[in-house]
Amino acid sequence: MMDTIPTDFEVLDERFATVGGDDKVERLFTGTRWAEGPVYFPAGRFLVWSDIPNDRMLRWDELTGAVGTFRQPSAYVNGNTLDREGRMLSCEQVNRRVTRTEHDGSITVIADRWQGKRFNSPNDVVVRSDGSVWFTDPPYGITSDYEGVKADQEIDGCHVYRVHDGEVRIVADDFERPNGLAFSLDEKRLYVADTRRNHLRLFDVHDDGTLSGGKVFAENSGEGRFDGLRLDDTGRVWAAVGKAVHCYHPDGTLLGKLHLPEFVANLVFGGPKRNRLFIAASSSLYSLMLNVTGARPVWAA
Repeated sequence: MMDTIPTDFEVLDERFATVGGDDKVERLFTGTRWAEGPVYFPAGRFLVWSDIPNDRMLRWDELTGAVGTFRQPSAYVNGNTLDREGRMLSCEQVNRRVTRTEHDGSITVIADRWQGKRFNSPNDVVVRSDGSVWFTDPPYGITSDYEGVKADQEIDGCHVYRVHDGEVRIVADDFERPNGLAFSLDEKRLYVADTRRNHLRLFDVHDDGTLSGGKVFAENSGEGRFDGLRLDDTGRVWAAVGKAVHCYHPDGTLLGKLHLPEFVANLVFGGPKRNRLFIAASSSLYSLMLNVTGARPVWAA
């Protein structure tokens, strides 16, 4: 049953003072072990998210509020997104691969190896308007049986990858635990979280799909660790950090926070106007209607 909690915004910069919305945050569902990877399907008005330790994906219907099982077993899926045709891309931690769910429900493998070696456990994924697929590959799904199956790491390091026309390429190899990632509005920059170093980095994206730069965009101290990322249509970065969603100006300033009672893993803008923020946090799925609109997704470009 849905319940609510008071909306708790903390304004740290006057530029955040105009951000607002409902005075109550809705808890749409509770009962997961570790909620992750929310993805909103506009055509069907529903949201799918991952419950990694329970090896399942859940589905929330926007019109009825009903929640049911979308897929179980789910291959311990973590992050999800939509491609240009509205198909779901998923990071399967137990199979150590990135897959696409076709409109008929069949599964297509996007990438499962680099130079013959299996990935660690793909974590989060985004799609660029040229059709390329970008994902991070920390080892969380193979370090124990809690979020996958304990296994040996075959690739030396935890990298950021790009897949285009079947070619898998490492685009950044100097991370400890790459996690959430998101493109800037013009797709000329890429934000990537490093959970262990607890900062966000910002890369320049070139026409040939390579990256340069990688300066630290934002750092965090003592309030949890960076995880999933999304942008709104003004270019502000909304990041899961501890028991809050942090909002950053494109200049790197922390503008404000939305506090929640549980640790936040990931988030997505959805709803018919993309102004409903869905938040996957520990045991629950939350949502808040905002006066902020999410960035135009790749399928709407």
